[in-house]
Amino acid sequence: MSRNAQITFPWADGDYTFRLGWGELEQLQEACDAGPYVILSRLQDDTWRVGDISHTIRLGLVGGGMKMTDALLKVRKFVEARPPAENLLFAQVILSAACVGAPEENVGEEGAPSPAEENASTTSPTES
Repeated sequence: MSRNAQITFPWADGDYTFRLGWGELEQLQEACDAGPYVILSRLQDDTWRVGDISHTIRLGLVGGGMKMTDALLKVRKFVEARPPAENLLFAQVILSAACVGAPEENVGEEGAPSPAEENASTTSPTES
């Protein structure tokens, strides 16, 4: 049984794929000085910090396949230049998918990637 945690939805100026794999979750943890569930809890109970929102979206874009520089530019334009609450729900959805799986994922069905395949596709912190 394996979950990819990939989710695609309309955001900013188009449809984007977001995914927080193991590497992105480690980067998020370091950037926010908290574990994924602590960050998710803050996003859900209104104790969030602005970095919880921006880092979740940026790293979700990177994990979804966007180049780091492009993800940073998107976040600067569509997150950091806007009121934080506009992107709160998006950050919640992205991090929830990473922690518990995307709603459309069929856990345990044939064709799901093995843990080895999933780990091979995880972005390393040094990739750009």
